Amino acid sequence: MLRVHLTSEDLVRIRIAHAPAVMWETTLSLHWLHHDVAGTPGNLWRRSVARKLPPSTGLLATLIPQRGYIPDFLTPYDSAAELKDAMEPVMRVPKQRLRQELARLTADHRRSPWVRELSEGGKTSLRRLGNAFRSYHQAAVTPFWPHVRRNVAQEYARASNLMTQSGIEALLTQLSPGVHWRRPVLEIDYPVDRLLRPAGRGLILIPSYFCDRRPITLVQHDTTPCLVYPVERRLPGVDGRPDHGQALADLVGHSRAAVLEAVNGTDNTSEIARRTGILVSSASQHLSALRRAGLVASSRQGTSVIHDLTPTGACLLRSLGR
Repeated sequence: MLRVHLTSEDLVRIRIAHAPAVMWETTLSLHWLHHDVAGTPGNLWRRSVARKLPPSTGLLATLIPQRGYIPDFLTPYDSAAELKDAMEPVMRVPKQRLRQELARLTADHRRSPWVRELSEGGKTSLRRLGNAFRSYHQAAVTPFWPHVRRNVAQEYARASNLMTQSGIEALLTQLSPGVHWRRPVLEIDYPVDRLLRPAGRGLILIPSYFCDRRPITLVQHDTTPCLVYPVERRLPGVDGRPDHGQALADLVGHSRAAVLEAVNGTDNTSEIARRTGILVSSASQHLSALRRAGLVASSRQGTSVIHDLTPTGACLLRSLGR
């Protein structure tokens, strides 16, 4: 059982991640390689990626066991939309922290030559780790990213509306199966007994597509503690409908598709960047390209520039079922 002791100060500082956490999703997806994980969505995903997985997947599986401890440095939380940005903290992990966290792995994993090499913290081994993540992410996660993003966005909307309308305690009560709110403690079904005290730092709730069965958290929390929890999910083909979200991403790119879907006539560039998990400068570039294509119109309202879909842009999204 994981018990999170939340003070009144913690409760007012709880926030919900609005976009998928790239490193958490990539890392947790490796658990789906196990034959009995995630039910029907897991089976569909495994059949889709089975022949695409690079040989370096085995290196990652050594660091990320099916059960037990996952080194914290592999799953930093930020709102980066691209793997290369999300991996920057991983590639800069201090040697001492690297050795300490790898030492927590089971004896079988620690005996791996790859783990011993990585624990030395050399640049070559870290580059090898980065290449392994990039290859695996491209094969196993990128094709499903529109679905990941869409499912997380739906959960963010549900959780935000519940918190706005009924308060934070209502959200904690209805957060996820296996989570129970008994003020002042959030009790979570967990494989080991742990007590987490944010002590006024609050809590980041991170909806996750690839998180399976029960929520998960870090062993060490240097800043605001996080709780990753599973969302309701559906993979393409489950309901027999074509994957229109992927079609849009194929047409304009994943990030630009996310920006187009986020435009609603009420938000400025900064808000669209926040909602899609990209940099403001990147959002501005994507909006400029969408304006040139006649899909988005922008107008100044006071000190802000507000973006809205043109009839063509709205028609495109409607035609794709968005």
